[in-house]
Amino acid sequence: MADCLFCKIAAGDIPSNKLFEDDQLLAFYDIDPQAPVHFLVIPKRHIDSAAVLTEDDAALLGHIYAVIAQLAARLGIAENGYRVVTNVGADGGQSVKHLHFHVLAGRSLAWPPG
Repeated sequence: MADCLFCKIAAGDIPSNKLFEDDQLLAFYDIDPQAPVHFLVIPKRHIDSAAVLTEDDAALLGHIYAVIAQLAARLGIAENGYRVVTNVGADGGQSVKHLHFHVLAGRSLAWPPG
C-alpha cells in the first residue's frame, strides 16, 4: 500500500533499526519506546489489522510468534518475560493501519494496561 508507513519501512524506503528480516517479516525497534526493550514485528505484506485475519493467515501468525520467541531469547528477555500486544482500530489504540505486534520488556508491566 503506497501511503502506509510500515509498508514503506518494510520496503526500505524509510530507515529503521532492524532486529530481524526475512522474506515475510521485519522486526525493528520502536522509535518511541514504552519499555527498556520495545520492538515491533510486522508482516511485509500489507494487512490492515488483526480484524481482517483469516484461517489462511495461520502460518504467518505462527511464524510471527516464533520470531518473537527467538528475538526474546537473543535479547535476553525470555527468562523474565515480555508482553506482546497488537492494537485493533482507533479505540484499541491502533495508530498505523498495518498489522504489527509490539514486544515490550525490561521492566515489570502492570495489568490492566492503561
